[in-house]
Amino acid sequence: MQTTTDLSSLLNQETWDRQACDAIQRGAFIGSDSCEQFKSQINQLERDAASGDDKSAALKLGICQQLLGHHRAAADAFAKAKPSGQRDFYLARSLRELGRYDDAIAAFDRARSGGWDDLECSCEQAETLLVKGDAAGAASLVDKHARAGSGSAVWHFVNGRRAEAAGSIEAAITAYEKAVELDPQNGRYVFRLAFVSDLHGDDQRALELYRKAAELPVVFANALLNLAVVYEDLGEFHQALNCIQRVLAVDPNHARARLFLRDVESSTTMIIDEDQERESERRNAVLDIAITEFELSVRARNCLKKMNIRSLGDLLKISETELLAYKNFGETSLNEIKAMLTSKGLRLGQLAEAPRVAVRPDPRQLGVAGNPEVLSRPVAELELSVRSRKCLQRLNIASIGELCSRTEQELLATRNFGQTSLNEIKRRLTELNLRLRRTGE
Repeated sequence: MQTTTDLSSLLNQETWDRQACDAIQRGAFIGSDSCEQFKSQINQLERDAASGDDKSAALKLGICQQLLGHHRAAADAFAKAKPSGQRDFYLARSLRELGRYDDAIAAFDRARSGGWDDLECSCEQAETLLVKGDAAGAASLVDKHARAGSGSAVWHFVNGRRAEAAGSIEAAITAYEKAVELDPQNGRYVFRLAFVSDLHGDDQRALELYRKAAELPVVFANALLNLAVVYEDLGEFHQALNCIQRVLAVDPNHARARLFLRDVESSTTMIIDEDQERESERRNAVLDIAITEFELSVRARNCLKKMNIRSLGDLLKISETELLAYKNFGETSLNEIKAMLTSKGLRLGQLAEAPRVAVRPDPRQLGVAGNPEVLSRPVAELELSVRSRKCLQRLNIASIGELCSRTEQELLATRNFGQTSLNEIKRRLTELNLRLRRTGE
């Protein structure tokens, strides 16, 4: 395990090569002492960069800010650093996180020209193109390095991202497993494997992987926060708080961690029927799975999208006759969908036959102003905290339109629904140019 003394010597090196950067990342967050030392070094680097006395201070500062997840501050620091392959490689990563995809791709090109590893630059560019939506461009870059990439963790990782984007989940998991095998200390690889397992219902595997990511000395915030949610659902609130506090120890202003902290703290006082709640959440989680997560043909997916069938729950509410009555929807697409549902022990129309399942109103019938396509989306797309999701489930609110048809007073009258959840929901709706119904409307 990295010690504080080792970290000190690394931080004080005149220049940081790739090995030094990796070692700093591994050692900076082992304990409170190393974390405080790391933050102190950042303060010193900010002073050195401002004075201009240390020509490498801006580069070091950018790398440190990137390790903390402060990508805007990192990009600003890199912009002041001396051009080099190292600077441009790390700059490109932060630009990608900021959504500046074309700038990131150009920076990776400069990094390659500056002597950074060609395979790694190409893989990082391919991942950037995938995030941008250019699957063909990503495939070209990845395939070009097929021979050299077979022994590279990052090459297998980006192949996993590529398979995941194409909906080939089994292939994605296989690729991520290989990446983790080649680089088991890389939190990004472990987290992605955990996330895909979680997303597709392998709860036990996801829990094990989230725990593995949390055990790494690197504070990987996404893994820790997802693990906190899992622990909260299991009623292990102390474990959940520990995960969140590790994130806040590094970044006290981490917005999502601060929100989750309030959520977990309040969960300790929630009065619920745990068995009923757990079953309800599991059922709703399955029904909320997006149709895009299933390996259907383009024709079938497009038809379902035009029919406003976005989730598995929507699909289970419709009959074969209704599907076939839709323009351009034929027997081939029907059989494809039926086979997919059968493999999961489900069938078309089964929710429509269940009397206890409420019929969801058309957004236009709710009297809510806004884009009907947005209003019809499931509330799961708002990515609310666990507490807020539970409260909306109790109110049987499934769509964004249904949520917008409720007033603040109606929500606050719900058991265990407080001002924190209300503020979170209002903020998410504002991002979509929507709002809750005002009293009297």
